[in-house]
Amino acid sequence: MPTDPILAAGGFGEVARRLVVAMLIGCALGINRDLRNKPAGLRTHALVALGSALIVVTSIVLAHAVTPPDAGSVLRVVQGVITGIGFLGGGVILRDRETQSVTGLTTAATIWISACLGLTCGAGQWQLALLAVAITLVVLIFGGPVEQAVYARLRPGGEAAHRTVRTPGRRASDRARD
Repeated sequence: MPTDPILAAGGFGEVARRLVVAMLIGCALGINRDLRNKPAGLRTHALVALGSALIVVTSIVLAHAVTPPDAGSVLRVVQGVITGIGFLGGGVILRDRETQSVTGLTTAATIWISACLGLTCGAGQWQLALLAVAITLVVLIFGGPVEQAVYARLRPGGEAAHRTVRTPGRRASDRARD
């Protein structure tokens, strides 16, 4: 067992890298949400990813502070973060009583994936986190246009039948927000 518990997580430099990469990945997702004027943006996503990474690193350090190391405690922390982050994501999901439309699902999903990416960074899995954030950004950037094209082609009435609801005084772009 190392004398300095932080060595269990790779040392101070490695821990710093894990936290900074998690924060940067959260920033990337948050910028995407900010550019689309969503309620949770750069700061929220960066803090969710950073906090998730921090709690994993802390749990690794604490798991190695006991003899024998308790790897199961790290998994319990991961489960707690995944469960708890749902409450934060749930706060951005809204339903319009008049139109029965639901908004905020994509932003809630990005908060959840931001936590997952933070957990992955905290565990030191750089390549996996970078691959996952790249795939996530592809979905966020190109998913909407692809979805609209598919609905326009395959559904009677096209995109309008899928995404918009006619509400007086509101622009189509406001009604179609996720």
